Amino acid sequence: MIDLSLHKRQGAFNLAVEFTGSSGITALFGRSGAGKSSVVAMAAGLARPDHGHIRIGDDTLFDSERGINLPAERRRVGLIFQDGRLFPHMSVRSNLRYGEKLVPAGQRYASFDKVVELLGIGELLDRRPARLSGGEKQRVAIGRALLTSPRLLLMDEPLAALDGARKAEVLPFIARLSREFAVPILYVSHSIEEILELADDLVVLDEGRVIAAGGLEQVLCDCDLSAITGRQDAGSILTAVVHDHPAGFEVTRLKLGDNWLTVPALDLPIGATARVRIGAQDVSLALDRPSRTSIQNILTGKIQSIGPVEGGRVNIRVDVGGTLWTKITTLSLTELGLRCGDTVFAMVKSASIARGSIAVRG
Repeated sequence: MIDLSLHKRQGAFNLAVEFTGSSGITALFGRSGAGKSSVVAMAAGLARPDHGHIRIGDDTLFDSERGINLPAERRRVGLIFQDGRLFPHMSVRSNLRYGEKLVPAGQRYASFDKVVELLGIGELLDRRPARLSGGEKQRVAIGRALLTSPRLLLMDEPLAALDGARKAEVLPFIARLSREFAVPILYVSHSIEEILELADDLVVLDEGRVIAAGGLEQVLCDCDLSAITGRQDAGSILTAVVHDHPAGFEVTRLKLGDNWLTVPALDLPIGATARVRIGAQDVSLALDRPSRTSIQNILTGKIQSIGPVEGGRVNIRVDVGGTLWTKITTLSLTELGLRCGDTVFAMVKSASIARGSIAVRG
């Protein structure tokens, strides 16, 4: 578990960040200058907070009140940056072994063979970094950090320099790390899609402050990120199970409680679990089940809550086998006479669910 309380004045910028994260992947999200890299630097021991604490599980790395401040080399924190930072004169094997040699044998929990197998880099061991693709370099960099058997992995936008294909290559490996090695990960990213794929918990920073923190689904349902991202990011995350792939239609049907959700075709086996992010602006409500319509996703649910009202629009949460969030006008609310507990039909166009809004889980 990650437990951070970091306070530091840097010129006119005042950082005051406090949050806890699970033993899985905690994503740190916010616009440039929000303080994400400062948090990473302090956790790694590369910068010192004015006061606060840094605790990973039962280990205290920093505590201003108790006078504890472990130097970076004693913190056993693995760092992974955008560019990999591999030693160019060493082979992949030597880069990996370098990380392993930094840790006494008695403290190692990650074996060389297991890391190589997990990251799929066995065929790269005799190459030098100049002969690797961007995705291969990042997998090797992850392997080198993991072979230090760290208490914590810090990933500072590790995929930012990669194109879409290379990102898709690396993401599944990162997703497996915390499960395979039980190492907590603090993952910094500007990408909602990456966070959807990876994170268990989400911490949202703005101007050096935590504006939301907790489980990914809850934070993304409760927090409208449009002010940070510049786009409409208010929405819901639904966890559903792959039911079938109707032949000839390039779609996949997911089971969500008693409802069905049709999404763009997924290369996933029957029974696989997926997260689906649906924008609040893409959901409409009806009191009667629509008929003779092209909309495939008509989800039956009950209204959980109504409000608050902002700018003539109102937030409504509907239980459809998961919490679905929509925003409608106050005029529609009045004309429909909606109340908590009412049964409604939530309509979502399949075309509005982008492939990047769907992530494999487990």
